[in-house]
Amino acid sequence: MTPITRLTNTPFDELTVGMSASIEKRLTMDDIRLFAVMTGDVNPVSLDAHNAKSSRFHDIVAHGMWGGALISTVLGTELPGVGTVYVSQTLDFHKPVRIGDALTVTVTVAEKRAEAQVAFACDVVNQAGEQVLSGQAVVVAPTEKIESEIVELPDVFFNERRQITHLLKRATAYRPIRVAVVHPCDEVSLGGALSAHAQGLIEPVLIGPLTKIQGVADACDFDLSGIDIESVAHSHAACQRAVELCQLDQVDAVMKGSLHTDELMAALLSEHSGLRTERRVSHVFVFDVPTYPRPLLITDAAINISPNLLAKRDIVQNAIELAHALEITEPKVAILSAVETVTSTIPSTLDAAALCTMALRGQITGGIVDGPLAFDNAVSETAARIKGIDSPVAGHADILVTPDLESGNMLAKQLEYLAHGEGSGVVMGLRLPVILTSRADDELSRLGSCALAVIVHQYRSGG
Repeated sequence: MTPITRLTNTPFDELTVGMSASIEKRLTMDDIRLFAVMTGDVNPVSLDAHNAKSSRFHDIVAHGMWGGALISTVLGTELPGVGTVYVSQTLDFHKPVRIGDALTVTVTVAEKRAEAQVAFACDVVNQAGEQVLSGQAVVVAPTEKIESEIVELPDVFFNERRQITHLLKRATAYRPIRVAVVHPCDEVSLGGALSAHAQGLIEPVLIGPLTKIQGVADACDFDLSGIDIESVAHSHAACQRAVELCQLDQVDAVMKGSLHTDELMAALLSEHSGLRTERRVSHVFVFDVPTYPRPLLITDAAINISPNLLAKRDIVQNAIELAHALEITEPKVAILSAVETVTSTIPSTLDAAALCTMALRGQITGGIVDGPLAFDNAVSETAARIKGIDSPVAGHADILVTPDLESGNMLAKQLEYLAHGEGSGVVMGLRLPVILTSRADDELSRLGSCALAVIVHQYRSGG
C-alpha cells in the first residue's frame, strides 16, 4: 500500500449531512506512556499494573482523553480535514479502552450552521463493536480547498532505564555488602557512597583523612551518623588500608573515591595484596540503552590500554562471568573491529579470529563468541543480514569486546552522551569486585555500579 504523503480537505460548501470519515487505531503501552509524557497525567491506573489491579477496571486502561484526541485526528486530517478549527467538544465515556483494543473512530456531519460551523456526531467503538466513547464536536470548517504535505514526525523512544532499574531492584533484595570507600574527599565520591548506603546497597567504610571527610560532609550537609570511618593521612595510606581490610575479609568490595584510578589499582594489584587471581583484571560497563532491548556489556574501557591476545582472553572471560552473575546464562560475545572479515592489515581482526578459536577449544567458556564483527553487525540484525553474516551473535550481542581502551572508552561515552545510555561498571578479575566511578557519573550510574558489585558478590558466594 502506497503511503499517503499529502493531506487535503472537504470545504464547507461540499459537506453534506450524513457524510462521514473514520480512522482505526490499536492501543499500545507506548501510546499510554507518550500521552502521559505529553499531558503530565500520571494516573497509576494507566501506568502501573500493580495499582491498576486494585482499580474498578482491574487492568491498565487508556487515559479517557486519548480517545478524544483520536476524534481530533479524524477532524483535522480526514473530515473536514486541513484547515479545520475546533469550537467545542462534548464526550461521554461508556467503556474503558485496554491495551490491544482496536478502536474505530468515526465522525459524521450532523448539522451545517452559519459562519461555516459544522456539528459532527462522534462515535468510537472497539473491535467487538462496543461503543467506548461518543459525543459531539463543533468546528469551523475550511471554506477553500487546501492541499498540504504531511509533516514528517520525529521518531520517539522511551528512556525508561528498565535494565538499570532491574539491577537496583535485584541488588536491594540482597543484604548490603561492606565496601571500603577509598579517599572519599569530595562531594561526588562521598555523596555517591552515602546515597548507595541510603538505598540499602552498601555499608560503607570511609577511608581517608578524617578532617577532609568531615569537612566535605559539613559543607554538603551530609549526615555521617553511624558510618564507619577509618582515618588515615592521605590517599596512598587509604589504598593500603583498603588492601588490609580486603586481606582480613572485613569488606566485600572496594569503591574508588577522589583519587586516580592508577593509584588505587596499583595497590590492589600489588603482588603482596593477595587479591589477584589467575586472570588479568579488566573493567566491564553494563549499559542500559533505550534503543537496545537487553543490557549491553562493554569491555575494556577503563584499565587495559592495548591488551594482547592473552589479556583479551581474560577480558572476555571476566565479562562472561559478569553476564552470568546478571543471569545471562549463555551470553553472546561480539569481538569488535572495523570490519567483519579477517584482514592481516588490521590486527584486531586477527585477535578476534584467535579468540573465536580459543572459545571452540575451551580456553574461553560460558558464552558464544564470534568475530571480527563491526559494531553495526554486532547490534543490528538488519545490518548483519544485508552483509550476509550468518552468526548467532550478530544482531544479538550481549557483550561487546573492543580492540583497546581508546575505542572502548569512546564507544561507552558515545552511548552515554548521544544515545541516552546509562552506564554502570565494575572491575572483574580480582578476588572481590571494585567499583570505579568517574567524576562525571550521575547518581543513577553510581548506584548501578554499587548494585553490580552487590550482584557479583552474591553470585560468587553461591547466592
